[in-house]
Amino acid sequence: MSPKIAIVGRPNVGKSTLFNRLTGTRSALVSDLPGLTRDRREGTAEFGGHQLAIVDTAGLEDAARGSIADRMRQQSESAINTADLVLFVIDARDGVTATDEIFARTVRASGSPVVLVANKCEGRSSDDGFYEAFKLGLGEPVSISAEHGLGLGDLERDVLAALGLESKQQKKRRDADGGDAEAEPEQAHRPLRVAIVGRPNAGKSTLVNALLGEDRMITGPEPGLTRDAVASDLTFEGREIKLFDTAGLRRKAKVTELAEKLSTSDTIRAIRFAEVVVLLLDAERPLEHQDLTIGSHVVDEGRALVIALNKWDLIEEKQKFLRDLIAKVTDGLAQVPGVAIIPISAIGEKGMDKLMRAIFKASEHWNRRVPTPKLNRWLAEALARHSPPASSGRRIKLRYITQPSTRPPTFVAFCSKPGDLPKSYMKYLTNSLREAFDLPGVPIRFNLRKGENPFAAKRERS
Repeated sequence: MSPKIAIVGRPNVGKSTLFNRLTGTRSALVSDLPGLTRDRREGTAEFGGHQLAIVDTAGLEDAARGSIADRMRQQSESAINTADLVLFVIDARDGVTATDEIFARTVRASGSPVVLVANKCEGRSSDDGFYEAFKLGLGEPVSISAEHGLGLGDLERDVLAALGLESKQQKKRRDADGGDAEAEPEQAHRPLRVAIVGRPNAGKSTLVNALLGEDRMITGPEPGLTRDAVASDLTFEGREIKLFDTAGLRRKAKVTELAEKLSTSDTIRAIRFAEVVVLLLDAERPLEHQDLTIGSHVVDEGRALVIALNKWDLIEEKQKFLRDLIAKVTDGLAQVPGVAIIPISAIGEKGMDKLMRAIFKASEHWNRRVPTPKLNRWLAEALARHSPPASSGRRIKLRYITQPSTRPPTFVAFCSKPGDLPKSYMKYLTNSLREAFDLPGVPIRFNLRKGENPFAAKRERS
């Protein structure tokens, strides 16, 4: 009999959206209207080669005895009590509410294994809510966006671990990885989303045509030919890719026409939902301020970045040109040291293979997960090399580090005085982390939280 997983949480946190995403159906109604789901709905999903039964439940609400809401809650509690595993879902944008805390106690009391899911984590506005979720006492949360399909690899890993199951990928890697940092299995399940961005007339549509091997996009010397983000499907070396050609981005002050404003919004949206973003530079006008602005926006959104230098065939002193460009990129995009810079000629279709392999490599780094024991060994070594400074006469202590999510790699260290740790020391830790675990060219989110190791008590109980 397949293990049964119950998806529970207060109304409107995205339970039905997650149910539909996991089962690959649209059988559960989805709306901003709270309380749309009333009865339990069951479906099946595949996790790492295992068939699991998934149960969508009504939102948990505190309600008067005998009311519809009370009967809905009883149905949900029944699903919790009969489940082999509970997915407790919160809305990370709202943070932890009083209702979440009340029903977290109900879930803990059931005795069923629990995976805490922080949904709606597609933007930075969810960061505070994600870290707040630790206080529910349900363990380390996994960050996802059910609507956009983000974080499902993390969720699969935690679900299988909670059920004591092993995925097909884990079986294949078990003897080969030796416990080293690894890419998440999620990237193999669906097409890699890649957006091509840059200033107007940098050659974005020409590059897309070169990658596709056909004249799919209109090209020409006139700026602004592309107006909305156009998606095309591509397969390279057996890997499926969803490629987005986007409108050129100019400085905000120069964007006055409504059509261009809409095009700009569409490009920003394509960046937000891409996994890897290729910033295309024009070698005849390399690295203007607008290029750095676009690159910084990509990094702020947490996307993996690759820089493609177009019209390379027109450059004469190639080595000197490339050295100067690397120095400028290192200075202008210091938050992502080691970002790949690939010279290409879109019109001549040269450098396409190198560009695609750089995209795959960036995706691998973006999906990289570092095992917690290796992280804490690294932290001990980093602290031994360079001790944290003192605050008010007492040395600041960093006790424990974990990686709650990937895409981009996100790390949390528990610290005695997080507000007093200087930015220079944070930069030292981030750079050391990037070097130790081979994470060039991708944004790293390194956060501090006050408190002891949150898993120490859990280990003592076990």
